[in-house]
Amino acid sequence: MSADADKGSFWDHLDALRGVLIRIAVVTLVCGIVAFIFKEELFRIVFAPKDASFVTYGWLEKLGGLFSSAEATDFSVQLINTGLAQQFVIHVKTALCAGFLCASPYILYQLFRFVSPALYETERRYAVNVVGSGYLMFMAGVLVSYFLVFPLTFRFLGTYQVSGEVENLISLDSYMGTLIMMCLAMGIVFEMPVVCWFFAKLGFLTSEFMARYRKHAIVLILFVAAVITPTSDVFTLLAVSFPMWLLYEASILVVRSAQRIKSPEAEIAEC
Repeated sequence: MSADADKGSFWDHLDALRGVLIRIAVVTLVCGIVAFIFKEELFRIVFAPKDASFVTYGWLEKLGGLFSSAEATDFSVQLINTGLAQQFVIHVKTALCAGFLCASPYILYQLFRFVSPALYETERRYAVNVVGSGYLMFMAGVLVSYFLVFPLTFRFLGTYQVSGEVENLISLDSYMGTLIMMCLAMGIVFEMPVVCWFFAKLGFLTSEFMARYRKHAIVLILFVAAVITPTSDVFTLLAVSFPMWLLYEASILVVRSAQRIKSPEAEIAEC
């Protein structure tokens, strides 16, 4: 193949990548604009964990009623705004985050369409499984944070008082920052089984190794949970570290299963 052909092929790929990025940006922007327009519905979802009527608190009350006859305590936390343009800026940022989240399946589809022609059939099948599993695990982490970790953290810290004379007024920026950070952190943490499976397929990780160093992993999980949590209280630390420990145990089973299955490189070599 000539140098001109190679150069033309490179620019063709670059032009295709630019088209993919433009389509991704347009779809994400459109989804963000739709989310921006439906402001009431968007922030009804965002602010739901701060209300005592949130579904998680109802589940906890029913669960507590099985073991105790004590009445559930109601709570109320008020959000305040401390900046002139802060509410508008947060509205825009939240709409863009919601737009990106809604457009994420399309984004993955476009990126896979761009990369897949360079993959073997076996590699393509593994890529679909890895990317699909990774996306589902990330969304599962976001949902766990939204429905479990963040509500428990907010209820504990939002109602905690050193004295009855001190009233809690949580800033809007603090609420949104904590919510987004915890959802993002839990989404990344939930990628643990996928990452462990990938390392196992490469031969870098075994289930025996993970089981042998389980105690060390628990200490590391507590350290990571302390780093990614925006607060320093023990309650939030345990709320974040417990799902991480369950993921570690699940990762051991995933790695054990991966060790019994041939890697894509081995399958290609046999073809």
